[in-house]
Amino acid sequence: MSTPTDRLPEPLTSYEDTCMASTGEAGGRAIREVLDRVGDKWSLLVVATLRDRRLRFTELQRHIPGISQRMLTLTLRQLERDGLISRTVHAEVPPRVEYELTRLGTSLIEISTALGEWAIENHPRIVAARADYDARAAR
Repeated sequence: MSTPTDRLPEPLTSYEDTCMASTGEAGGRAIREVLDRVGDKWSLLVVATLRDRRLRFTELQRHIPGISQRMLTLTLRQLERDGLISRTVHAEVPPRVEYELTRLGTSLIEISTALGEWAIENHPRIVAARADYDARAAR
């Protein structure tokens, strides 16, 4: 009879290998931290809005329908903390503050564009799958 310790572990898939990256961050800590930032409701929208331009707070808020002042403030702070955007305060009266992507933030554009295109292309399938699941679950 075989015991759990007698069995050889299954080979890691490429995804699992990535999650257990040799950086010593077992369990995909790096991946989870990055996805926590860019996977929220507003971060990718802010990054996309700042693509190829510098905007002030109110301009950003106008370009992102539905975002509250508080959520925009929190999102900008987190993106700045993570090095994805920079905040420039101009010494003027009244003060002028502008936000723009850093080089790191710009490197996220291609990836986020691909994800956005995937979402738009597959959204009808996801909606249909949800409806199918809900119908089965209601029985």
